[in-house]
Amino acid sequence: MEERLEQAELDALWLPGDPIASAERLAAAAAEPDRSEVVRAELQTQRARALGLQGRIEEAEALLESLEPAAGVLEVRVLLERGRLRSAAGRPSEAVPVLEAALRAARRDGDVSLAVESALVLADADRPRALQWIEEGLSDLAATGDPRTLRWGVVLHDLRGWALLRDGDAAAALVSFEDAVEYAEAYGTLDQQFAAQWAYGRCLRELGRTSAAREIQRRLASERPGEPAVASELAELDAQDAPAGQPHDTPPDDGMPEGKHTIES
Repeated sequence: MEERLEQAELDALWLPGDPIASAERLAAAAAEPDRSEVVRAELQTQRARALGLQGRIEEAEALLESLEPAAGVLEVRVLLERGRLRSAAGRPSEAVPVLEAALRAARRDGDVSLAVESALVLADADRPRALQWIEEGLSDLAATGDPRTLRWGVVLHDLRGWALLRDGDAAAALVSFEDAVEYAEAYGTLDQQFAAQWAYGRCLRELGRTSAAREIQRRLASERPGEPAVASELAELDAQDAPAGQPHDTPPDDGMPEGKHTIES
């Protein structure tokens, strides 16, 4: 069996929202002398991702190039991170074929987790076919019973909900957000559970179900006082219920089909 980077270790090394510290931690781990060459290289692919999140695209691309030729899980990771970098740099036409290659390679190796992750990144890079890639990711996910891998279901259903909401189908979006909540409760982190509930409430507001939406947002506000996204939603709900013509100080609704409220795995 091919030696590889364990997901539990990667989870411990990666600090969400802090790509600088993540890059430093990943570099230090890759420099540890008792690691295999493959695991060192895998760690470097994740450092490249952290560099990309800092906007250091050329440096990240060069790091990935230094890891080639690659085979097996390393090949998948190099392709995935290269595609992610090109998508982040605003070059989707270059990102999509690379990400499709990553997806094929992951499926070839029977790596469900990396196949699902590749489909998710494709959904972001290839917006016209976003729903197709999300459905493919869900199909791949059905092949596993691993709880950590099933956590990707939170992200897939969340992204599907935002894509449907962006397309104007709020009723179908609500079903996807409800599925995201169920996956989050079963497999997700506390942050994912919070974000999934927020998105579900946001969609309820879109459907005009303001009482149910307010109940969710008030509960979330009690869990995390001062959370900006929750405060914004409560302000929008107050604005919708205000008598016609009554002035109110409400922050603009950004729709949030993607961006700061997207759930990450």
